[in-house]
Amino acid sequence: MSSREVCLLLGATGVGKTLFLKRLQMLSLHGLKDMPSPPATLPTVGTNLTDLTLKKKKITVRELGGCMGPIWPSYFKDCSSVIFMVDAANTAQISSSCIQLLSVLSAEPLNKIPVLILFNKRDMPCIMSLMEIKSLFRMDDIIASATQPITTLELSARSGEGLQEVLSWLESITVK
Repeated sequence: MSSREVCLLLGATGVGKTLFLKRLQMLSLHGLKDMPSPPATLPTVGTNLTDLTLKKKKITVRELGGCMGPIWPSYFKDCSSVIFMVDAANTAQISSSCIQLLSVLSAEPLNKIPVLILFNKRDMPCIMSLMEIKSLFRMDDIIASATQPITTLELSARSGEGLQEVLSWLESITVK
C-alpha cells in the first residue's frame, strides 16, 4: 500500500458529506477548540478530494456526490476504506440509503476493506431513534453477513459532535 491511502466518502445527495468533510479537515488541522461555526456548503456534483493529516499518516478522502451513485463502482478499486453517510433525520430517504449501502457492501473490490457507517444530523429533530433507524436498516444482519469490518457511529457534522470518533476510526484502520 502507498503511504497515502484513499477513503471513499459515499451517501445520498443532501446527507451532509461536504460539511462533514470540511469539519473533519478543520478538526484534523486545528483541533476541537478552534471549531468555528459551520461553513456554507453546496451539494457536490462530481468529486471533492480532501487531504487529512493524521498522527502517523496522510489520507485522502474522496467525496463522491450522491448524484454519482451509478458510477461509484468505478472508484472502488483504488480505495482502502469507505465512509458511508446516512441522513438520520430524513426518514423518507432511509430505505434508498439502505439499498445503496447494500450495493456498496456487495461490491467485490470492497469485500475486505473497513467500512464506517455514519448516521448524520443527530442534532436535528427526528421521528425515530438511532435504534429504530438501525432496526430499519437491519444493521445487525448487515454486519453479521458482511465480509468486511463495519463500524457505525452517530454524528452531527453541523455541531462537530462525533468528528473526533471518526478521526480515531481513520487512525485505527490506516496506521498499521
